[in-house]
Amino acid sequence: MTLPFIDLATAPPSNAYVTAQRLHGPEKWYPLRVFVCTRCWLVQTEDYAHSAELFASDYAYFSSVSSSWLSHAQRYVDEMVRRFELTPASHVVEVAANDGYLLQYVRERGIACLAIEPTASTAAVARGKGLEVIEEFFGVAQAQRLAAAGRSADLTVANNVLAHVPDINDFVAGFARLLKPHGIATFEFPHLVRLVESCQFDTIYHEHFSYLSLTAVSAIFERNGLAVFDVTELPTHGGSLRVFAQRRDTGARTPTPALENLLARERALGVATAGYYAGFQARADHIKDELMRFLIDCKRSGKRVAAYGAAAKGNTLLNYAGVRANLLPWVADRNPAKQGKFLPGSRIAIVAEERLRQEQPDFIVLLPWNLREELIAQLSYARAWGGKFVCAVPQLTIE
Repeated sequence: MTLPFIDLATAPPSNAYVTAQRLHGPEKWYPLRVFVCTRCWLVQTEDYAHSAELFASDYAYFSSVSSSWLSHAQRYVDEMVRRFELTPASHVVEVAANDGYLLQYVRERGIACLAIEPTASTAAVARGKGLEVIEEFFGVAQAQRLAAAGRSADLTVANNVLAHVPDINDFVAGFARLLKPHGIATFEFPHLVRLVESCQFDTIYHEHFSYLSLTAVSAIFERNGLAVFDVTELPTHGGSLRVFAQRRDTGARTPTPALENLLARERALGVATAGYYAGFQARADHIKDELMRFLIDCKRSGKRVAAYGAAAKGNTLLNYAGVRANLLPWVADRNPAKQGKFLPGSRIAIVAEERLRQEQPDFIVLLPWNLREELIAQLSYARAWGGKFVCAVPQLTIE
């Protein structure tokens, strides 16, 4: 049985940025609805778009654009090397390695590593950093080929990809087959509890097939040959979990108090009850309405508004709210792969950051609100002309 969680009407894929050549052509829009399975309590997007279409060869999300994310990756590598005593004799495999943002630090330590990354644009950048890249989607079949070739892993890394896979069972089972008998797998993903707490509905888009609680993840892993033994709560992406897992058949690590405590907290919140998911739609609608009211008031009063960060979450928000270029004329972004293109759906132009200095808008809407502190520091020069920063989620704030 399934419960409705939220209906965001229709939207194009959130990372399907529109080129100038395609600006006058059609876009594919898909229903964007999310449901809750009352058997396993996995929150899932209703599937319409195929993963190969969502992660095309010109995929424009490059992890290394964010300096805070690079720091996060470097700290992760330092911690894993210490905790699990990795040496040059170890083997690290990252699935969804993107542009090599993390494995570059593994390679610097002289540890053998392998990147698995299906999108050609980011895989090319990773190869430019000297990394070996397999350009395929990961699953059981690929894991078995690697293990048979003697390329099993002491550590596997899967950051912000578990929610992106259409067949989560095949994906997870692949790690159970790729790990060495006492190997460790880590997964980072946005925590469903934080999504519900802060009404982070803009993190819902077609690339995210699942929205994950520790309760649901533990059950999925158990079914597919992995056992969770530890968890860390992280501030990234509005509140994430880093889950540590081992092979069920050979892993010897005992569950930590942190794991037991978080599972108990989710039980107390009612994650495995229908009532926990009620009312989310109304809260999202309020956020959407407040943003539209702000933009319309600015237009009527002659205030100039721009946005920063051509993020996928921003596309969900703008398309659900119905924001177009008449209310938000352009969005600045540091990523050269996005500049000169247009946001999917809204067709708002993406420009270089220098445009902010040139036009000095009164308000800058920060679409990737999860990077709020980093972006306010990066764009602090806007204070000189009286510019203010706006976030819409979890509530409209102006500072």
